[in-house]
Amino acid sequence: MTLHDALSIVSFEPEHQSPVRALILAGLAERWGVLDPARNGDLEDIAFSYRNADVLVALLGDRVVGAGVCVPRSPAVGEIVRMSVAGDLRRHGIGRAVLQTLCVRAQTAGLTRIVLETTATWDDAIRFYLRYGFQMTHAKDGDVYFALDLSGHHVVASM
Repeated sequence: MTLHDALSIVSFEPEHQSPVRALILAGLAERWGVLDPARNGDLEDIAFSYRNADVLVALLGDRVVGAGVCVPRSPAVGEIVRMSVAGDLRRHGIGRAVLQTLCVRAQTAGLTRIVLETTATWDDAIRFYLRYGFQMTHAKDGDVYFALDLSGHHVVASM
């Protein structure tokens, strides 16, 4: 059995709170070397913070190994936030599986466009989104912004 065969993508449940928070904060600490508590208040109660969003968790057995959120920003547009994959399991398709599932679910919900932003110096993240088909729309204040037209993007359920 491959890692992908053992991977499951599920909707966020209250029991995922601590491991998802820890996963996201570990990724941020790895990237930045320090955490700014003022920027992560949404992680104190993920279910409440993202109550109107689609929050997905990637599980390998019982271990939380990935997460991602699609927040509706208008009737047609969703924004991907809080994408994260366990450091020891990156480049194994987990992030792609989470992103793919978010896009399929967004399309099913009637969204036609997905947007996101990341830091302009986060080369791995930029390459990841470009490989998936996102187009860079602009850069501002050290961040880069992307969009994916779901109506023109062939989204196929992967899980």
